[in-house]
Amino acid sequence: MLLDDQGLQERVARMESLLEEIENLRDPEARSRATEMVGVLLDLYGEGLARMMDTVAEGDDRERAFEAFASDELVSHLLLLHGLHPLGVEARVRAALDEVRPYLESHGGNVEFLGVEDGVARLRLEGNCDGCPSSAATLKLAIEEAVQRTAPDLEGIEAKGVAEPKLAPTLVAGPTLGRKPKKPDKQPETGTSWTAVGGTSLLPGAGLRVQEVAGEPVLLARVGEDLYAYRDSCPGCGGSLARGKLGGPELTCAGCGSRYDVRRAGRCLNSPRLHLAPIPLLVDGAGVVKIAAPGTVG
Repeated sequence: MLLDDQGLQERVARMESLLEEIENLRDPEARSRATEMVGVLLDLYGEGLARMMDTVAEGDDRERAFEAFASDELVSHLLLLHGLHPLGVEARVRAALDEVRPYLESHGGNVEFLGVEDGVARLRLEGNCDGCPSSAATLKLAIEEAVQRTAPDLEGIEAKGVAEPKLAPTLVAGPTLGRKPKKPDKQPETGTSWTAVGGTSLLPGAGLRVQEVAGEPVLLARVGEDLYAYRDSCPGCGGSLARGKLGGPELTCAGCGSRYDVRRAGRCLNSPRLHLAPIPLLVDGAGVVKIAAPGTVG
């Protein structure tokens, strides 16, 4: 039985919980034996994966099979864990950028891949994204998330053409609730107008909420410990997403059935050229959630 994304996330969370329990075992011998068992299992599965990859490499459909492995997030991460991924880091970065390029183009921008140096992917933002204060949010929401997902073995990501806002809070337009906020020295000097909408107790459970910000509706979506903000408009039909259904990170529009991944910059799962419009969001030192007024976001 294949697990959906939510099922996989639950399994990963359970695994992390069990590993933490092992690390906290008081009996040093029991802790050592349990840790050794985990290591042996990893080695065993790694050897099995290596043999499978060798077998596939000898087949006629190796290219298609490798492409399928690379496109499956779970399989891809397992292969990366064991050093068996069929694609090099540069190929994976290029694939990630191709995935988010329609989103950037819809905002009048693009991204150029300059290469990988010392484990750091170097990029250049082009078009309207270049030098725009909101390009930092675009980088965080779309490019960085996609690259980190496909190339977690990178040491970092650097982009030219980014007018980085002087933000001290946690982060912009992405997951916030699971991270400890930093105390801001002052408000961002970007011309963006910020509106406080409440504390981090917003949406205490996973779900959706439409919040009016500067006279415009903004959709808030909470997935686990993370909070996301988007314009309340479905690119597929133009209707409100307030009555949509949120299942894990997947948001389904009640009007047209378009499905969006709120964790991956709102990309549409039905049509890669459709994307939700992200709104910058931050948490200040007092734990207050602030949202950028949609009309002031470039």
